[in-house]
Amino acid sequence: MLKFSILGALQIRTVSGPAEISGDLQRTLVQALLISEGQPVSGESLVEEMWGDAVPDNQANALQAHVSRLRRKLRGLEPGRADSRVTMHPSGYRLTVAEGELDAEEFVRTVRQAEAASPGDAARTARLLGEALALWRGPVFGGFAAGTLCQLAGARYEEYRMRAMELRFDAELRLGRHAAVLAELAEAHTNHPLRERFCEQLMVALYCSGRQADALDVFRRMRRHLDDELGIQPSPALRQVENAILCHDPALAGDVRSTLLQLA
Repeated sequence: MLKFSILGALQIRTVSGPAEISGDLQRTLVQALLISEGQPVSGESLVEEMWGDAVPDNQANALQAHVSRLRRKLRGLEPGRADSRVTMHPSGYRLTVAEGELDAEEFVRTVRQAEAASPGDAARTARLLGEALALWRGPVFGGFAAGTLCQLAGARYEEYRMRAMELRFDAELRLGRHAAVLAELAEAHTNHPLRERFCEQLMVALYCSGRQADALDVFRRMRRHLDDELGIQPSPALRQVENAILCHDPALAGDVRSTLLQLA
């Protein structure tokens, strides 16, 4: 069994340790096949992803040579596997990845489970999302996303990471761990200054930690930042959180997800 990791630089792990995929073209080929989630990728799409505008003269043969090289590599990593992981179909090439073999698929599955969880599952949600976020070793593909397919996939997985962080912060705050997540929330807000949800959560965490003035200062700085960068005002949801803090709304100390939804 192989383990493929793309939440960070491309990595393939075997029972005997990590295996290296050498060469930019080979890494791009593996990445493009992995993000297709088990669906065939057309030869034209793979050629564009791998070579961009510098397409070789005989692109079909060049692509086939790289696919054959990848097949040999994967067979060598799984000598007991009877069939090839990389197969050809009428609509393109497919890399077979079983459940649990790709970190990005496991991550997305956990985020979707968390979105469907009930408020009473806060402790389990916080734990599962914490473990899922720990799968990230850096930018998707380690920042090596040569073509459009990988770039779009990288943006998609990054959005899931933001969503996972929001859901985990919601769960932690619901459990009353306001002070415990303050540092992480402040870092998330600093790294993503235009993402208002992090700002809302940070304001609530500060207020519930007895730091009302700091919570309101976060709002004022966010308002200036939105005006300077985008020429817009804070959303109604963010303004409602500010108003709730000013009014000492007791709902702020309750279920944070429900509170933010009610205030929106």
